[in-house]
Amino acid sequence: MRKAARKDVPGINKDVRKRVPRGAAREADAIPPSGELLRYYEAMSGALGPMRWWAARTPFEVIVGAILTQSTAWGNVERAIANLRSARVLTPAAMFRVPTPRLAALVRPSGYFRQKAKKLKAFVRFLETEYRGSLERMFLTPTSELREKLLSVHGIGPETADSILLYAWNHPVFVVDAYTHRIFGRHGITNGKPDYERVRAFIETSIPRQQELFNEYHALIVNTGKNWCRKSAPRCEECPLRPLLPANSPLAISTGIVPLETSLPGSLA
Repeated sequence: MRKAARKDVPGINKDVRKRVPRGAAREADAIPPSGELLRYYEAMSGALGPMRWWAARTPFEVIVGAILTQSTAWGNVERAIANLRSARVLTPAAMFRVPTPRLAALVRPSGYFRQKAKKLKAFVRFLETEYRGSLERMFLTPTSELREKLLSVHGIGPETADSILLYAWNHPVFVVDAYTHRIFGRHGITNGKPDYERVRAFIETSIPRQQELFNEYHALIVNTGKNWCRKSAPRCEECPLRPLLPANSPLAISTGIVPLETSLPGSLA
């Protein structure tokens, strides 16, 4: 498989400061890249092409989607968002005013609809209390400070908070999910345990800290997990990461696959 040239990796040859949102923390400036993790990026990108996540009309729609997608398939989220749009409550002000039972009925397709309605209400109340209902004012808060505030909101955990920061307003944080743990664990990059903060910090300091790269990398991981690195019956021989599988990785040992690499330096495993 032909790998993408280094110059084709989004953001690597661009001025990082142009990518940092106003008010975001200055620690988001570029960090020297890790050639090893970028090889994984290039292999996935060569197979899947540009992902261009997140498909949404507004930043608030991204936030709503990030909350509704918890424990459900994206198709169900799309139906719930369509209901919200038809009912004209897909803005912070409208969602703040709508009664919670009505909101729950609208997001019913996403599952756990009563809990998710409460989570959406908690967010819009937070937005109103802290930032007078302004998403722009909220997102001008430095990244690390805003992340801590989001984590204090009912129903927003690390993955949801980071999805909001990255996909709604381009704050440079990496989103770690079950696919990340699965792929990196099987390849021996991490120990496979769901230690969110440790894995996030490892990735963020191993590749350039640029929102465009973080966005694309996470999207590629998700699609690689769905297409090849499945929870059961992984399609290893067809996977674009097959040539990078270290000999001492858990997957190589358990399946007997003959890898083309010997080890991955600088891992968390």
